[in-house]
Amino acid sequence: MAEQPNNIPFRTTGSKLLHPVSELLGVPLDQVNFLACQLCALLAAFWFRLYLSPNKASTTIRHAVATLLGAYFAIFCFGWYSLHIFTMVSICYCIMLKASIQNLHRYSLIVAMGYLILCQVSRVYIFNYGLLSTDFSGPLMIITQKITTVAFQVHDGLYRKDEELTSEQQRLAVKARPTLLEYLSYNLNFLSILAGPCSNYKDYISFIEGRHIAMKLLERNWKPNGYNRLPEPSPTGAIVYKLFITTGSLILFLSFTKAFPIIYIADDKFIKEASFLVRLSYAYIAIQAARPKYYFAWTLADAINNAAGYGFNGIDAKGHFHWDLISNLNIWNIETATSFKMYIDNWNIQTAAWLKRVCYDRAPHSRTALTFFLSAVWHGVYPGYYFTFITAVPITLAARAMRNNFRHHFLSSRTKKVIYDIITWAVTQLSICYTVGPFLLLAVEPTFKFYKSMYFYFHILSILVLLVLPIKPNSVKSQVHTSNSNNKEN
Repeated sequence: MAEQPNNIPFRTTGSKLLHPVSELLGVPLDQVNFLACQLCALLAAFWFRLYLSPNKASTTIRHAVATLLGAYFAIFCFGWYSLHIFTMVSICYCIMLKASIQNLHRYSLIVAMGYLILCQVSRVYIFNYGLLSTDFSGPLMIITQKITTVAFQVHDGLYRKDEELTSEQQRLAVKARPTLLEYLSYNLNFLSILAGPCSNYKDYISFIEGRHIAMKLLERNWKPNGYNRLPEPSPTGAIVYKLFITTGSLILFLSFTKAFPIIYIADDKFIKEASFLVRLSYAYIAIQAARPKYYFAWTLADAINNAAGYGFNGIDAKGHFHWDLISNLNIWNIETATSFKMYIDNWNIQTAAWLKRVCYDRAPHSRTALTFFLSAVWHGVYPGYYFTFITAVPITLAARAMRNNFRHHFLSSRTKKVIYDIITWAVTQLSICYTVGPFLLLAVEPTFKFYKSMYFYFHILSILVLLVLPIKPNSVKSQVHTSNSNNKEN
């Protein structure tokens, strides 16, 4: 997380109740508040599943409790700044009710993104709010995804014809405008108010109404797995596993991450004295070290949803239950990625799905560039975000061209395939390191120092690849996503 200025180590816009704990642990108060609320959310999620299950409580009660708890957590963490969250949701619900179905999705996207950008600009440049690790703009980013997701899905369900929709759009289309309670619950529920993730509206409503698990089992054709009736899968195993990952990630963050500050890759003395290989190696290690905080936050958020009974994704051919419907990352695939696309497809998965649903699948042209642009705007106004996503465009296209031109030559034997995988893994890791650097540095000056110290080598290589190699069509439709790594560096 971003380094805190020494004179405001315990600054927060929310509750000061845990200030003594913050001082005792030497951890910024905003982070203590966030962690305390997420741990309370985990306990509340167990209670929600056991005592407010669909057969014990009405849908109205479940919606109301989820909403009120979420609103309380927002107020506890962000104080009066949480009004921005409630204001955006209120304005966009008015659009949901009053706008024509033909333009509902456009107005929702413009207003939600516009409000988010205004808040980010004022926070960073006008009020000089600083770099708190957790602030109201994080939840505002998630709610922007939710508002636009439900708006596009209502538009698909009430305006567009079935033959105009993809199979996924047909499955997710919403056939009625949400009620106020449904809308508030979807956007403000305590399961995802602080760290997400965004999920599809129909999946969330099915969860609240108690149809979620049965629906997923029927989608995945459960009968061949030896069950005579619908099974009742327990999330306990998934929760324990995810809490284990969460604990390990927290330990890594408190030790490994702190030992390799990212700003050192733009330090004048280091750049001058270190060789290119040393600079490259340190950049790789420092950017690797930045990952555990995201592993921690996103895996804990996933565990919270699972504890409430949300996130079931069906059963496989071996009879194993899967609780990864709204998982936000696949750590193994991230660490072993052999292509730029494989990496970003497994990082911040739900944001990738959102970008695909609202932009990539609907853009009339330049889908890759437009998707990366929307991702950059959504992330915030720090220049480093734009350097990252602008850099990602040619690298993504170059990686696709390389794969389409060369991969088939290495599939004739296992040995060749292993060699190909090792080479592509190394190149992928270097490309991610090169691309993500500005995202973590945030500002223009350190970004240029970093790229200059790297001799702009990946920019040059990507452009040369695109100029030299013939463009071949993809054998499989590529799904572009944004590396957003970093819910932002606030």
